Amino acid sequence: MYLRYKQKLIMGVTLLVVACLVVSSIYVYYEFFSKEDEEVEQEPVDVSEYDLDAISPYTNQGVILEIYRIRHRGLLDTTMKRGNAWKTKPSFYFITNIDDQEYISKDVWSRKGVTETLFNTWDTIFQENKIQRDATDKEVQETSEITLTIMERKSIGILGLRSQDNEMDSISLTYDYRTGRWDGYDSFNDSDGYGHYLGDTFEIWFNVYQVDYDLDGIPYWTEVNILKTNPKIDDSRLDPDGDGIPTTWEWKWEYEPHVYDNHSTLDPDKDGLENTEEYFMEKWFANPFSQDIYIEADAMKGEGFLHPDHYLWEESKQIIIERFAQHGINMYIDDGWPDGPVNGGGELLTHYDRISQNSGMMLQFYRHHFPEERKGIFRYLLICHSAGFCHPSEFNVYDTMAVGNSYERNILNRGAFTPRAMRLVLASSIMHELGHTFGIGPWNVPGNDNISFIEDEEKYLEEHGNYKSVMNYYYVYDKTIVDYSDGSNGQGDFDDWGFFDLTFFQQNAKVFEDPGFELPGVEEIGLVKAMILQSKMRHIFPLG
Repeated sequence: MYLRYKQKLIMGVTLLVVACLVVSSIYVYYEFFSKEDEEVEQEPVDVSEYDLDAISPYTNQGVILEIYRIRHRGLLDTTMKRGNAWKTKPSFYFITNIDDQEYISKDVWSRKGVTETLFNTWDTIFQENKIQRDATDKEVQETSEITLTIMERKSIGILGLRSQDNEMDSISLTYDYRTGRWDGYDSFNDSDGYGHYLGDTFEIWFNVYQVDYDLDGIPYWTEVNILKTNPKIDDSRLDPDGDGIPTTWEWKWEYEPHVYDNHSTLDPDKDGLENTEEYFMEKWFANPFSQDIYIEADAMKGEGFLHPDHYLWEESKQIIIERFAQHGINMYIDDGWPDGPVNGGGELLTHYDRISQNSGMMLQFYRHHFPEERKGIFRYLLICHSAGFCHPSEFNVYDTMAVGNSYERNILNRGAFTPRAMRLVLASSIMHELGHTFGIGPWNVPGNDNISFIEDEEKYLEEHGNYKSVMNYYYVYDKTIVDYSDGSNGQGDFDDWGFFDLTFFQQNAKVFEDPGFELPGVEEIGLVKAMILQSKMRHIFPLG
């Protein structure tokens, strides 16, 4: 009797739990999913109830300047010069002036007084700053005048004991409270990208916006006069045309939020990142109208004092970034971004003495240390003990690179005997492998990966000597170049920069490199002889 009662009680409780789950599921569906469907199908609102001439009727009017990143551009030139000047990091600060109100970043105020704090780095990435200014006209203000000036502190005098602050780069902008846009030294779709200024000495990433009632970054006036959207609803969460990109992003980049665009296929800057990926990478400076290259770089553990961990040196990274900046291409390298994804850049991986492309060993790193959501957006780079190749990890897609960075490799193979030289040749080696991800290979560029100069240097120089590029094995470790060629050196030269296809790293290559693949020139001298001679010549890139 008791057992039967207990069974009925258990059955009743089970039915009650199931009923609760069903009811809660229905609630969740109508509360969230049906709400999302409603937002996707949102039509332009009736704006007759709004004051079309008003600028900021629901909140205090004010403008905000956010400075995301400041990069000093001088490290490349400094490192190319002999000596230790490259070890000295620059000191700088910024001054902003918004409607005649000045702010100096180095002056940090507290109850104890003012403390002077300068940036002492080549790159302030992840050291964001914000400056805000209340509107001066309490009735209505249509524009604000903004100036951002970078000041660098330099040592002067015979012994360098004194210092002097010098104005280096300055940006002047006019911000429009109606549209939320600005023009001046930086403007929409200009040569270096909206919210990005490439100056003579400094490179700056920034944003300007105003206090906004619904926190979506679209000003009231624009919502009611242009977009016909509700100024009290956050449009960064709404997608009225159902194309997968919210109104806020589409408005910023001048797409029509009420007209469907197939953003999964649109790539206006031809950098391989479609608009859906540009939107995904927005927090990492992505711009759909400026070419962006993303690399994830991991390191490899060393083996004691004489074999320290193999990292991507900051100087090498900045050299690469600067070379691409000189050609209007933005290079972003994650070697340990603080809020990157799990298995993002900067991991310290298991040591191997040597990795070859033929072994396929990179697959283990590619599969377990390169996030799935980054594939097709980032290229993957491993800085290891000994390697030098760009080779597909999956399918026939050239998005994987391995570059060695050990003392013996730098000294014996690359002829780099000083820390300065080592940083230059590491940058050059990475750029060589990176060039393969842009479509340059020995099958389409005769001077690339060609080792025939081992047998006949005079003939080689006659045919390929003018191809002064990191893609040419003869010059890959020439510490006076560290660059691709622009094709201006005469007969036999090749225009790397003009040839690059930034989308190549996403494609199945037309050529398939099996383990028997031989570099140009091997047929003249033989594989064994080539390998022996390579080990003795510092400016030859090792096979594999």
